[in-house]
Amino acid sequence: MNTRNVLEDVLPKEQDISFFEENGYWLSPVIFSDEELKEMMEHQDRLYRGEYETGREPASNWIEGRDRPGALRKTDNSHWADLTLRKLATDPVIGSIAGRLMKADQIRLFHDQLLYKPGRGTGKESVNVGWHQDYVYWQCCSEPTLITAWVAFQDTDLSNGSLQMVPRSHKWGMLNINDFFEQNMEKQEEEMEIPENERFAPVPMIMKAGQVSFHHALTIHGSGANNSSSPRKSMAVHMMTGDTTYRYSPKGDHHFNAQMMQGREGERFEGDAWPVMFDASKGN
Repeated sequence: MNTRNVLEDVLPKEQDISFFEENGYWLSPVIFSDEELKEMMEHQDRLYRGEYETGREPASNWIEGRDRPGALRKTDNSHWADLTLRKLATDPVIGSIAGRLMKADQIRLFHDQLLYKPGRGTGKESVNVGWHQDYVYWQCCSEPTLITAWVAFQDTDLSNGSLQMVPRSHKWGMLNINDFFEQNMEKQEEEMEIPENERFAPVPMIMKAGQVSFHHALTIHGSGANNSSSPRKSMAVHMMTGDTTYRYSPKGDHHFNAQMMQGREGERFEGDAWPVMFDASKGN
């Protein structure tokens, strides 16, 4: 991607930033070409065969012939293992957009998740992603100063399990229902304790291949089953502002990023483990 040519066309404008601040999410124009997406998906398949270009394994990975074919495939830190996926996970355009939406001078990669939601033809599992707020898993960070970019490798809508956002939910604080792996989303909704005068009204992210959705770490989101015959492929790029610091938390310290920070209470997440994706001081 030629960053200089496309950056101004895809960066959020003032009205987009206002929309994000009010609703907790924003949908970009198409950023990645069909050729780029094809290469990303080819490298995604390499990981599932256990082929690690760098010689380093991801933090976790689904492996062909070992794991259930009908299960949701969630690979944590694919950028450790593959240079093409690392390029995506540290993409400066994604970082620049996140910087504008978060009004931050610096954006670093927190971690990435390569995702594969199988279609109905691969098994009988529904493979929903339950309603959750990302920050519930990231309480090793002292504040919810994090944002996620979800990159659609294919066209997505409700038929193949598109991501769904709950507007304004980033203003509700931490809720009582948070479970990425919960399959009964209706039960979650029934038991969710939301503030008075607010509405739980999910909005599906209807996206073209190469579009990117952004959401705040407190925005409630989830996705239904993929009822199509093809898998739904994507990557979630989890980012943090440059001033994000580590704190010990029993609820968040199992996270592999927290394990790298143990003993560094109050220090920023800095260094090679958390690459800089945007830095206003350097004009990018």
